[in-house]
Amino acid sequence: MRMTTQKPSRRQLFGLLAGAVAAPAQPKRPNILFIYTDDHSYRTVSAYPEAYPWVKTPNIDALAKEGIRFTTAYIGTWCMPSRAALLTGHYQFGVESMRMEGPYPGCTYDPKKCPFWPKTFRDNGYFTAQIGKWHTGTDTGFGRDWDFQLVWNRPKYTETSTHYYYDQPITYHGGKTEILKRYSTDQYTDWATDLIRGNGRHASKPWYLWLCYGAVHGPYTPAQRHLQDYAGIDIDTPKDIFSPRPGKPDWAQKINMWDKDANGKPVAAGRSLISWVRQYHQGVNALDESVKKLIDALRETKQLENTLVIFTSDQGLAFGQHGFRGVKIAAYDSNIRSPLIFSMPGRIPKGKVCTAPVAGVDLVPTMFQFAGIEKPWPMHGRDLSPLLKNPDAEWPYPVIIPATGQTFGSDTNKIPTGAAVLHGGVPWYVMIRERKYKYVRPLVTDLEELYDMEKDPDELDNLAIKREHQTTLKRLRAALIVELRRHKAGFVENMPPVRETFPT
Repeated sequence: MRMTTQKPSRRQLFGLLAGAVAAPAQPKRPNILFIYTDDHSYRTVSAYPEAYPWVKTPNIDALAKEGIRFTTAYIGTWCMPSRAALLTGHYQFGVESMRMEGPYPGCTYDPKKCPFWPKTFRDNGYFTAQIGKWHTGTDTGFGRDWDFQLVWNRPKYTETSTHYYYDQPITYHGGKTEILKRYSTDQYTDWATDLIRGNGRHASKPWYLWLCYGAVHGPYTPAQRHLQDYAGIDIDTPKDIFSPRPGKPDWAQKINMWDKDANGKPVAAGRSLISWVRQYHQGVNALDESVKKLIDALRETKQLENTLVIFTSDQGLAFGQHGFRGVKIAAYDSNIRSPLIFSMPGRIPKGKVCTAPVAGVDLVPTMFQFAGIEKPWPMHGRDLSPLLKNPDAEWPYPVIIPATGQTFGSDTNKIPTGAAVLHGGVPWYVMIRERKYKYVRPLVTDLEELYDMEKDPDELDNLAIKREHQTTLKRLRAALIVELRRHKAGFVENMPPVRETFPT
């Protein structure tokens, strides 16, 4: 049978053309490059005024000049819960089935009880990739959550759990595992820039890359080319490096990781405080170089304007402050506060600073908003898009940070006692942070902590033990309970009583 075609009438043709003109072009979905470092304090980035004056990170600073730098970011309290939050959008007490198992850092989870959201991006047309350190269960999710994965599976290969810089067992796309001899920061960067340039991914799909560096975690090994950096530096000794620490809880009085040399200067493991701090900062310099390579790759491939770049760390790290040496966990800014920068030319304002406190769980709904994808389940964080449009926007929301050691999900409902409640010498706690005040409630019967972060950024003056601040203390104590209940924290009704300094 012969098929005939009929030409559209002039009226039909006009209607078709009008419809084509009226139909808005679909916006191109953005790529997301999530640069995630390890144990990396905001104090090591020269864009932050709290950095030592000799610190130089020109490429991270350049990223901040192109976007928004957040002054008060709490991504997590230590490596594993921080990463779990960024895979689920939930605080530690909401990450169900995640648990430590076997030799440290062995851990596992049930993907049905603890799904990771990159699968949702993948199901909605994104090419998902993860490169670098993995620290949330031996199941890395390749083929389910990730299209592309070059990963150091630290929970699986526990015998190499300290190999942050060399000799890592790298698993390629869920298949073969080979030992990486090269300096890990450099290799991760080369893999990432290769992917950005299109090698190994679908060119037609938007992409999400979670780039997880091992630096600048201990043993803080710098690249060979940076071993001479920062010669002749000097630093002030933190005021409370040695105990006693007036006004601090009992547990904080026991943090003594430094000795005094013959001149009364702090030393640890036979090395001076300056030596430790210098090496730690040297390890950052390869990260700074990596940021330049990543941004150059985006620019050269004409993807920069369509890529949301997020730079942050799992948490910070203290060196001398409050007596700690290379320790996170504690609620002090010196221990857990991270750098956080968002950049996307044309969509995020340039050179801005945002002082609103934010948490790691806030990053996940923000990425969903940028990608235009509906969240697959309720999440604990808030979409930061209003602040990314106007960093001075009204933002009355506090953030909370729970620290429940190596325990997750409903296993946190019952708070342990004795040594079991300690993690790195720090008891379980919950913290709430407003712009001005920080309140910390230990989940043991001990002193609470309250700090005016504007007047006392070093957190030396505990206002919780002062009568004139009891109204603020009680207000924040109640506000924390409200937030914990809002997020359905199972332990909220089981918290031990606080030690009242001024009983009513």
